[in-house]
Amino acid sequence: MPPAVAGSAAVKESLEPEFAKPKLDEPKYDEPKLDGQEEDDTVLIHEGSDLFAEDLESKMAVLPDLSLTAEVKIEDLKVGMPTGLPPEEAARQETRLRQIIWRRRKWLIGKGNALPPAALGVVCDIDVGDAKPVAQRVRKIPPQFREKVADLVKGLLSARMIQKSTSTWASPIVVIIKKNGVDIRLCIDYRLINGLTQLMVYPMPLVNNLLEDLDKYLWYCSLDMASGFWVVPMTDRARLISAFITPIGLFEWLRMPFGLCNAPQIYQRLIDNALYGFLKLSPDDSTRDVFENGEPAKPGIHSVLERRSYIDDILVGGTSWDDLCEKVERLLDVCEQWHLSISVEKSEWGMSKVDYLGHGVSGLGLEAKSKNLESLTALEFPRTLKGLQSFLSSLNYYHRFIADFAVYATTLYSLTETDFDE
Repeated sequence: MPPAVAGSAAVKESLEPEFAKPKLDEPKYDEPKLDGQEEDDTVLIHEGSDLFAEDLESKMAVLPDLSLTAEVKIEDLKVGMPTGLPPEEAARQETRLRQIIWRRRKWLIGKGNALPPAALGVVCDIDVGDAKPVAQRVRKIPPQFREKVADLVKGLLSARMIQKSTSTWASPIVVIIKKNGVDIRLCIDYRLINGLTQLMVYPMPLVNNLLEDLDKYLWYCSLDMASGFWVVPMTDRARLISAFITPIGLFEWLRMPFGLCNAPQIYQRLIDNALYGFLKLSPDDSTRDVFENGEPAKPGIHSVLERRSYIDDILVGGTSWDDLCEKVERLLDVCEQWHLSISVEKSEWGMSKVDYLGHGVSGLGLEAKSKNLESLTALEFPRTLKGLQSFLSSLNYYHRFIADFAVYATTLYSLTETDFDE
């Protein structure tokens, strides 16, 4: 799943980053020239170091470790059972909801990271204006990680998420060493590309608004759209600009990766349009970009209302079991129409309590997830201004549970760099 979701806990300030030269904040680049290009030193980051979550999620594209997806079975669906009914009737209603979901099983993705079908009516483009192509230098990969990097690239090529490239653009890679010191994640450093990209103007939902009045429902569905950004195809221009360079070759994305600055807005717009029904797909060319040349949908077409969606996390609530079943059926109709897949492993249907955006949601109201609270209470008080800002951002996510938070936060936000000088 995806991209930057509010509530990511900040990493501990006490852990210092372990970078090889050059440091992450000093990108080097040449004019386009790939053959015979000199290699830069490796950039290594240890997982859990002082690379803030927002830096990793918003400025780098993590290369996924694709795996085969297990075939979905009807019993894999996590479906709740209504209470307050005779056992036979409760079982019948549970089966009813399960069958509604199962009729759209083509759009259910099982456990794993296999690539889902491409969504319709949306593309990812990268507009850098009149900027000239920039080929940043390839970075070395330590010998012990080369085979792992090759396997990651092979998996992406096989899944048709990337392809070999002849682009004159090139972004370098960053190796994230996992806590076991052996496994890695490979990221693409898109800071330079993002700095050149024309920012997309689109309203992102406010988490606080999405969490309001959820206690009015009896039943909930918490859904995770499978593989999120990967369902969005890239334009030809975006493919070239997204090219990334490794010691084993130059590659470009066929599907939208994480790390591009406009990726969250592109996906949010897709979900909003699909669920509200503003623009419709053309019957003769359903794969074009409806946001460029689509036609308005006819008034009166029922939207999937009374649901909350933050990028690839969707919550549906029902005041009754019938109400919930009707909303789920409409939602799945939309998923089928726009080719949006749902993760079976990460989704729950017809539950009296679900997790949504880092909170427990039920008819009793909101509660903070204990795991997240443990991470927050374990944070040491920061010793730098940037660390303080990240620290307060993490606390702010649960501000409703912290007495007098606004009073304390106002004082802390007023601090400047000089207040941290020894």
